[in-house]
Formats: sequence, structure tokens, C-alpha cells
Amino acid sequence: MHMDDLAWQAGNFGGIAPRSVDLLLEHGHLELVIQAAAERGEWFCAEGAVEELCRGGEFDRALKVMEPFVATGWPTALWAKADVLLRSGRPQEALDLVRPDAAGGTSKAESHDFAGLLARAGRVGEAVELLVPHIDGWWTLSVLVEITEGRDRDEQVLQLIAPHADSARRARGESRWNHPFDNAQELQAQVLERAGHADEAIRILGQDIAGRNYLTQNTLTAYAGLLSRHGRLDELRELATGQDARAVLDLYAGALRDHGRAEEAETVMREAIAADDWVGYRAWLSSTLLRDGRLDDAISVAEPGFGWYDCSNLLAPLVLPLLHRPEELMHLVEHPSVVPHHDHEEFQLGWRALALAGLGRLDEAIALAEADPRPWTDPRIVKAHLLSTAGRFDAAAAELRSLGTIKAREELCELLVRQGRAAEAIAVHPTAAEQRAAKPKPVPVPLDEHGYSLEPPF
Repeated sequence: MHMDDLAWQAGNFGGIAPRSVDLLLEHGHLELVIQAAAERGEWFCAEGAVEELCRGGEFDRALKVMEPFVATGWPTALWAKADVLLRSGRPQEALDLVRPDAAGGTSKAESHDFAGLLARAGRVGEAVELLVPHIDGWWTLSVLVEITEGRDRDEQVLQLIAPHADSARRARGESRWNHPFDNAQELQAQVLERAGHADEAIRILGQDIAGRNYLTQNTLTAYAGLLSRHGRLDELRELATGQDARAVLDLYAGALRDHGRAEEAETVMREAIAADDWVGYRAWLSSTLLRDGRLDDAISVAEPGFGWYDCSNLLAPLVLPLLHRPEELMHLVEHPSVVPHHDHEEFQLGWRALALAGLGRLDEAIALAEADPRPWTDPRIVKAHLLSTAGRFDAAAAELRSLGTIKAREELCELLVRQGRAAEAIAVHPTAAEQRAAKPKPVPVPLDEHGYSLEPPF
């Protein structure tokens, strides 16, 4: 186990990935996860096991699991150990373990993390003192607001925010779009709200919005959220039906639904579509109708967007919630208005094959998948997935085992866990070293004097 190996795992979801670790833990295999962490150096197994042990109050065991990773000197492991120490009631040891370098070699992220640890240890005053001299932009200011929540520091934080919020208000008029504190106004409103001054927060931020004295859409949506949380629907309606409708109409419609006015929310969105046929309105309404069980209505609303390009295409947002509901999925993909997903026609075939398998029409599903001229992944992995969907778990496992690739073994691991064969699942999963060796090596490209590629993609 080496620091570089662990960093690679964390950066590439290498080894047994978090989803598989969660699956193992959900099926009650904590001891096997601990064993995999120790014997295979599996970082995500260690992380998952430690969280599970801490939830059960087994802090000494959690520290024991983490110790080999800490021994590598990897900072992420040190912070994980500090978290366990803090949760176990040993705050001073936690702080001493990750205390920033007094010589000033600490990164901004590490300073933020240490401030958060100080606050969690009940030493919020020290946390604030650590951050205040280094408030040079939105990030540190956001951390300050976060770590002081519920710590009786709101008045102090408001005083620190005020000059930056005032500067941000003036920035738009001065054409300073790259202002370092472009979130200061919404943070000011956030602290006022949590301090019990919601009306003042609404008044101040409302004046900023009305005067267009703000820099980012986030400030606008923060104001809309503030109005929604405090039942100020008339003001929210006025905001949502003006020039900023595309940014906040969905928040207004959502607020109407939260207040038991679902029919009114639907009417508002349908009127917006009639006046301005924007993809965002159709996306919100079609997804909402689907959640309400109105699939045909959702299809009708989304239909004009079924042929649009990629992220604007409205077919996928309807398909994804139906992947485990084969009858409805088949109804959708066979609907006469459904067209191949723009530039991703293979997805359409895959979705239909999945629906067929879920309905027990396995031979049709496999034939359809095998006829795909543009498979997006190995066809045998697709076949195994269809076999599993149809309940043919042994056949699916055999297909993956015979394929034997890194990806196939990863898929086989999850399948075996679901079959109750967790030890076998871990054994068959590729090691992080195998995964890393199988990764394609980047081809060197010539660079200019600034380090940018001279060949496309630039």
C-alpha cells in the first residue's frame, strides 16, 4: 500500500467502488469489507467500513481499520482518522493530527478543513480567527458561514460579510463582473434568515434584485428560495412572471405544489410554454407529471423535445425513472412520438431491450441488443445485464465470468453480492493495480510554451 496507489483509487473510483461497497454493507457484509480493506488495500472499503463502525459506536475498531492507510502518510487518510477521533470524543488528538503547518505551507483547502474541524470540536472562536485574516474571496467566506451555523456567531459573521456584500452590489454598475465576493449578498441573506431575521433578509435582497444590483443567477435563485420558504408567494409570482422567468418559474411552481396548489402550478407552467416554448419549462412539467403517475401527459409535454440535441433532449429524463418499471418503459419507448435519441440512437435500442427483458421477453431483448450497430459498451456485458434483469442470474454470471475483462469482473462482483455470494464477489473483483494497469496510457502531444496542446482537442 502506497500513497500514490491510494490517491489513484480516490481519483479514479478505483478498486471496489463506493457503489459496490455500499451494496456489500447493505447486505450485512461489514466483516468482509473490513477484510478487503486490510488485505487488498481497498480505500473505499476502508472508508465505508469506518463509517459503519462509527455509526455503531465502534471507534477503536474504526481506528484500527484506518491505521494502515494513515501509515502511508496520505493526507486523506489522516483526515479520515481525525474525523474518527473527533467523533469518539478525542478532539485534541484529532486537531493535533492534522494541524496546519505553522511555516505557512498549508493550502487554502486544508485551512478550510481545519477550521471546520475546530468548529466541530466546539472551538468556533479559533476557527473564525483562523479564517478571518484570509477572507479573500467567495470560497473562504462561504466556509465561514457554513462553520458558524448554530454557533451564536451570526452578528459577528454579518459584520464580516457586510463590506463585501456592499462592494458586490456596486460591482455590476462598475462592470466588475469578476468580483471575488459575487456570493456575498446571498450569504448575507442566509445568515440573516438563520438568525431569525427573514423579513430583513427578504427586504435587503429584494432591493438588490429589483435594482439589478447583483452579479450571478445564484443570487436571484437564492432570493426566490427565500420567498418560497417563507410563503411569500405573491412576491415570488411577480418575480417568476417577469424578465427572470426562465431562472425562477420552476421555483414558483414548486412552491405552489408545496402549498397544495398542484393544479395551479401546472397551469402556470403550461401558460409559460404557450408564451415561450423554452426547454426548461417542458422539462420541469414533464418530469413533474411523471412523478404524479401521468405518463401519457408527461410524454405529450416532452414530445417536442424528443429530437433535440443531447442535454436539451427530453426523452432521457423520462426514461431514467422508468428503468425498473418495464411496462411503463415499454409504453414510452414504443410511443409513436418517440424518435431516436439525437446522436445516441444506441441508447434507444438499449432501453427497449431492457424493457423487453423486464417483461420476460428475453430472447427478443438479446436479439435486439445484438443487432445494435453502435453498441455503447461490450455486447456481452449488455447481454449479461439483460439476463440479470430477466432473473437469469446464473446465466448472467456465467456470461460475465467467461468474458473475464476488467469491466466484466466489476459487473460480476455486484451480481454475486446480490446473489448472496459476497466473499466470491470480492475475490473476483479486479484489484486496483489491475484496473490501473488496464487504463489506456495517454498519448503524448506537443505543447506550446504555455503548456497547452498544439493538436486538437485543444
